[in-house]
Amino acid sequence: MRAVAFTEFGGPEVVTVRDLPTPTPAAGQVLVKVVASPVNPVDTAARAGYLGELLPAREVYVPGLEFSGVVTELGADADGFTLGQSVIGLLPWITDPVGSAAEYVVIAADALAPAPASVDPVAAATLPLNGITADLAVSAAQLAPGQRLLITGAAGGVGGYAVQLAAAFGARVIAVASAADADLVRALGASDVVDREHADIESLRALGVDALIDAAVRGPDLIAAARDDGRFVALLPPAAPESERGITVHTVQQSPNGPRLAELAGLVDAGTLTLRVADTLPLAEAAAAHARLEKGGVRGRLVLLP
Repeated sequence: MRAVAFTEFGGPEVVTVRDLPTPTPAAGQVLVKVVASPVNPVDTAARAGYLGELLPAREVYVPGLEFSGVVTELGADADGFTLGQSVIGLLPWITDPVGSAAEYVVIAADALAPAPASVDPVAAATLPLNGITADLAVSAAQLAPGQRLLITGAAGGVGGYAVQLAAAFGARVIAVASAADADLVRALGASDVVDREHADIESLRALGVDALIDAAVRGPDLIAAARDDGRFVALLPPAAPESERGITVHTVQQSPNGPRLAELAGLVDAGTLTLRVADTLPLAEAAAAHARLEKGGVRGRLVLLP
């Protein structure tokens, strides 16, 4: 099969497309023919060598954490799916860096979910990683209906889903975003928008929000913006502050969860979650996709098509 790969860490130029053996599903696994595979910041960070000792040593790394595709083979005891079924999935890529930027991928059946029926496979592929992460972040914020939630990076992949999930729950969402994205985050469900150019710590603290999700990964210093006894949700361990002033600090660690992913797909079909695709590119242009993502300013996902 054809797959995106890199054998050394570096810039986008180390990314190539090569022929690799098509994987075979073991017991409890499913072989999926990939239709679409988004490029995420984790992919570019891994390729650049920023994940360090988190990655096991391999001769060849295949990036890609999420995908949409069609079931082509079932391993023994891989229950719940049928041949030819359209599916989406999230891989445990850090522990087993053989990813979805390929023609085929093997995945545990319990990490797989039926694809949402109301959108095309390209859009569906953008749900798993950011959707699961945002869902965990909103849950960790422990909101009651009517409470005020501040979300940094509200126009981004995780932030956008978090805005929608929290608004659907009944929270009052205050979104930090650029002026150019103000209309977008309001359309996603934000009650108020703070221009990120003027979102200094003192101004954010004055809002008195009940919880804060740092989807922009501004870092530990942002805890100063949380009210006493509030909640602070970080997306990465290095960005998580030490608790102070009675603030509860959570660090979200996303992991594959097929049943919950199926529920999120249902929210897509119900119109609660909006999926955003910035552009599609063939596998041969994977290096260009990495370069575009690292340049910044991409709204929605860049999606590779095998």
